[in-house]
This record gives sequence, structure tokens and C-alpha cells, in this order.
Amino acid sequence: MAVTDQGNSTGVETAATVTPTDTGLDPSDPLYLHPSDNPGAMLVSTAFDGIGYRSWRRSVLRGLSVKNKLGFISGECKQPDTSSPQFRQWERCDNMVTSWILNSLSKKIADSVEYASDTVELWKELEDRYEQTNGARLYQIQKEINDLSQGNRDITA
Repeated sequence: MAVTDQGNSTGVETAATVTPTDTGLDPSDPLYLHPSDNPGAMLVSTAFDGIGYRSWRRSVLRGLSVKNKLGFISGECKQPDTSSPQFRQWERCDNMVTSWILNSLSKKIADSVEYASDTVELWKELEDRYEQTNGARLYQIQKEINDLSQGNRDITA
């Protein structure tokens, strides 16, 4: 799109600048995608491989917060009716967030959850699998710690 700059005395056409608001979406809207957002991006520097879920989770939440996309995993940003003019944009955003999360997982884990129907389902599946602590193992370790004793040796021994 070219626009003649009225303030330009030469009458030369210059390229018009498209601002984020020209797209019809406010950059603070959760459905807004920045031009630099792409499905190949990773939210975290190290892919989750089954160890350190809570740390990985915190990093992903932080990354999604920065991009104003937390509503896609919490369910707050609900899918509009398929006849709604916002449906396609919601679908694009949901697919983008799903891609970001899948890219933040090891191949083995990503392969096991890639068929989730949307981001909420994907996140719930990960939470159900990895948020659980192993209560029996935790009890056993705590018991072993409590049973540790020094016997009759002094502290230096």
C-alpha cells in the first residue's frame, strides 16, 4: 500500500506504516498475535523431559504471561462459536500457544500429547501426568531421614 505524503514537497509516494491497531485487534487483547510470533518459537530454553516439571511449568507460565496468553491454558479465553467472526483468530492463537508448549517438551512427551484438541486439554494432560508427587516415595524418603541416627559416636566421627 502506498500513500502520498502530503507534507512531502516532492510528492513522492512513501510506504504506509501498518500499526498493530490497523489489524483490528488491540495489542493487549489475548487474541492479538505479534508479527514476530511464530509456531516454531520455544517459551523456555530447555525442553521438559519428565524431570523438573514445576520449574518448567513456572517458566512456561512466565513466557505465556509475557505474551498475554495465559487465558488459553486456564480456559478463560474460551473458544467462540464457530459462526463468530472471532473464531478463526481464536483458533490461530490457540494453535500458536499449543505449538509453543509442544516445542517446549521433549520429543517423547510431545508425541504423547500432540493430539490434544486445544491448549486447555493439552495443559490439563500435562498437569495430570506431572504435577502429581509420588506420595509413597516421599513418605519413604522422609521416614529414612527421620530414622537416621549417629549411634553412639560423637559428632566428629
